[in-house]
Amino acid sequence: MQNATMSSEFTAKRALIGFLAAFLGTVTVHQLVIAALPFIGINAFPAYSLRPTAPFGVPLFLSLAFWAGVWGIVYVFIADRLPKTLNPLLVGALFGILLPTLASWTIIPALKGQPLFFGFNSARIAAATIANSIWGASIPLFCDWLSRVFPNRT
Repeated sequence: MQNATMSSEFTAKRALIGFLAAFLGTVTVHQLVIAALPFIGINAFPAYSLRPTAPFGVPLFLSLAFWAGVWGIVYVFIADRLPKTLNPLLVGALFGILLPTLASWTIIPALKGQPLFFGFNSARIAAATIANSIWGASIPLFCDWLSRVFPNRT
């Protein structure tokens, strides 16, 4: 019985670390990349947008950070099951490109009645791919840092 309790505590801690890592990655790395993209000619999204989102009126960048945190939980459970020999930055970047980016191109617009793939707007597709890949690569860095800030107690 004690092993089940210890396992569930570890799982909850890993989930929290994943959530916080992806949240922090969004409010720092992701939004800074979005802010920098116009310097290379990609004008797609405003960084740190305060535009209220439905239904609670939360600023867009905080809503993005919350949902990124949910993706961070998914990330830690995938990454924890991969061989440790894989480069964590590459795993994170591929995660950022494959799961959240594809969802933002297909599932989310379908639910909202919007065009798929940002209506094939190349600037928005490029911005999402670049920002999400760099954000994804930041997740293992934040996970590592948070794991050291909140070490396991034995």
